[in-house]
Amino acid sequence: MQVKNKTKIKAVDFFCGGGGMSFGMQKSGIQVLAGIDYEENCRATYNANIGKDKFIKADVFELKEEELEETLKLKRNDDDLLLIGCSPCQFWSIINTDKNKSQKSKSLLVEFERFVKYFNPGYVVVENVPGVLRKKGESGLEDFINWLKNKGYKVHCEIHNVSEYGVPQSRKRLTLIANRVTNLELQPIKFEGKKLTVYDVIGEHNGFSKIDAGHKDKSDFMHTVAGLKQINIDRLKLTKKDGGSRMSYANNEDLVPQCHKNDTTNFKDTYGRIWWHRQSPTITTKFFSISNGRFAHPEENRALSIREGATLQSFPKDYKFIGTSMGSLARLIGNAVPPEYSKRVGQAIIQNHFNG
Repeated sequence: MQVKNKTKIKAVDFFCGGGGMSFGMQKSGIQVLAGIDYEENCRATYNANIGKDKFIKADVFELKEEELEETLKLKRNDDDLLLIGCSPCQFWSIINTDKNKSQKSKSLLVEFERFVKYFNPGYVVVENVPGVLRKKGESGLEDFINWLKNKGYKVHCEIHNVSEYGVPQSRKRLTLIANRVTNLELQPIKFEGKKLTVYDVIGEHNGFSKIDAGHKDKSDFMHTVAGLKQINIDRLKLTKKDGGSRMSYANNEDLVPQCHKNDTTNFKDTYGRIWWHRQSPTITTKFFSISNGRFAHPEENRALSIREGATLQSFPKDYKFIGTSMGSLARLIGNAVPPEYSKRVGQAIIQNHFNG
């Protein structure tokens, strides 16, 4: 049965970062009213791609529900409203991080819940690391899900690998979609056809010219790559093309890293090359550094470029990233929700809203 009397879905993207989630939602047909983040360095990138002046700099711990209601002219109990919360996840990540520094991020889901309770929107989306689900009691997720269900929402909450949804990357993420507009449990819409691989999106045949370590691209394409010490270039020269690892020089006393001497079992991906015909590993905020994971190019003696990392995250090639350093650009990219995955979450909501 066609539902004809519904207007366009409007979304507010909390913890929006550089706009990966917002961009995908827009591509699905959802109107993004604003993105909220406390990091000022997200503003230029977000506004350049999502829309002028759509970025709101605010600390969610201090932002009041009534303030947001007035600023964006939101309505409570609005079936056409979607609230999105992709909070920074360092505290719950399995990657080794300083838990003291990320302590504040532990409670961000609870703060987002405050806005959901106030507005009671038609839809809610949460995306985060799997650790939030593994520790759902401590993270606040369990209480949040129970509240949603008690309020009549149908809740989907599972861990998905974005490689199943048109992203050329293996990246497992918790996704919650809550829907109170219909009685259906919504799931992201899977990609039809063969999974995309690294070869499908980067390389010379996809418009990425061969470059050397340290190459600087001053154009918006940003095919810029970190420099390497000569010893790391020598290591890569010995590393097998297309998926080789540091095992290629494990017995070379001059090249094996001191921290890996006599250790052939731990951290085997560091200094390794990605494979052409597989999905890339998870693109982290350190993807431009070969010592931080399997982030070396499949055959060139260098790390991934800024644009290659973004492309493996499924950002379009004309997406503009604005930052003051490679590190700041890589954080925008590595922390983002892959837009292609976000689009498929949005499509599920759109289909439900107009055809449910």
